[in-house]
Amino acid sequence: MSNPGRLIIIAGLPGTGKSTLAKKLALRFQATIYSPDDWMDALGVNLWDNAVRDAVERLQWQQAQDILRLGGTAIIEWGTWARSERDILRIGARALGSAAELHFLDAEPAVLYARMSARGRENPPITLDQLQAYSAAIERPTAEELAFYDAPSEPLS
Repeated sequence: MSNPGRLIIIAGLPGTGKSTLAKKLALRFQATIYSPDDWMDALGVNLWDNAVRDAVERLQWQQAQDILRLGGTAIIEWGTWARSERDILRIGARALGSAAELHFLDAEPAVLYARMSARGRENPPITLDQLQAYSAAIERPTAEELAFYDAPSEPLS
């Protein structure tokens, strides 16, 4: 494989700026973004429907792998709160000979709550208590985990 592609995983809680970063990276690298929220919104599906979200993510991962096989760049913007989720994506990309990078975005729950309240996308809205629980539950990448990833292809300005 001369150009095996690159997988960019953007992880973090709701409101951390994953979509904003994904759009910047997509423009810079002519990448395809895979965001279940965008697809679910387009289909008129409730963002809290976990069965549909799981099906959308499976379909997006299949398509992302096709992009990688063609030498392109795929951006997974699922949140990927658990290391095991990130590991599956990284290992899958590596099996195709692709590079894999991880961008983890983080912020305090009060900041996330303010951002999410301002955008008003979630119905029902996420509460501060939920965000605090999510913040306690997310598996933040350790230095050991980050060592498995390629450095970002180009520093963000």
